[in-house]
Order: sequence, then C-alpha cells, then structure tokens
Amino acid sequence: MNTTNGIVSQPSPYSVTETIDRLATILQAKGITIFARIDQQVEAEKVGLNLRPTQLLLFGSPKAGTPLMVAEPTIALDLPLKVLAWEAADGKVWLSYNDAHYSQQRFSLSDELVKHIDVMAPLIHQAFL
Repeated sequence: MNTTNGIVSQPSPYSVTETIDRLATILQAKGITIFARIDQQVEAEKVGLNLRPTQLLLFGSPKAGTPLMVAEPTIALDLPLKVLAWEAADGKVWLSYNDAHYSQQRFSLSDELVKHIDVMAPLIHQAFL
C-alpha cells in the first residue's frame, strides 16, 4: 500500500470488476448506499478511445456525510466517498481512494467528524478476505 498526494493505493488480488463487485457486496450488506458505479473503460470505448479496465464506485451514507457537510460545506466536493479500481500497464490491479486524514487536513475536520469517512481500510479488508 502507498499514499501519494492524499490518495491511498493498494494492490488487489482480483480483476477490476471482481474487486468492485466484492466491495459493493460488503457495502450493500452494511446498508451503505451505492450511488453510482461507472465503468470508465466502457465509456471510453463509446467515444472510440482505449482505456485499461477502470471502474469508479461512489457510495456513502447521508447519516454519516451530512454532519461533515454541515461543519464544512465544501467537503461535498469529496462526498460521496469514492473508490477506484484500475489496471496498470503491467496488468496489476490497484484500488485507490482518498485518505481520510488527508481530507481531515484539507477541510479542517475534527477527529470526531473524520471518523465518519475513515472507513475504507476495514471495508477493503473485508472485501479481500
């Protein structure tokens, strides 16, 4: 796992599609809303361009996100939460997301508020079991 510019990236042992499928299953089991799933490779193909497998999942909970937006309205730029599964040129699949502590600094969030968005590591751990 590595973190660059507030983005955490970790390798996935699964394909892009299976990585997102597994994470979506965990989110649904926890009652977390999936707002959108965007297959960016398919969208690129629609306009005649090539892109390695790349999928973006947008998810969250208004119950968790609303207090953050009340405290700092501009955090809505980063909400709902997003996770990106993508295939690198070497065929390795990665899962990337915004580091909650980077967001904490960026939006001057309290420790109490950042707990609402510091959920990625445990969700990914469950999805990769």
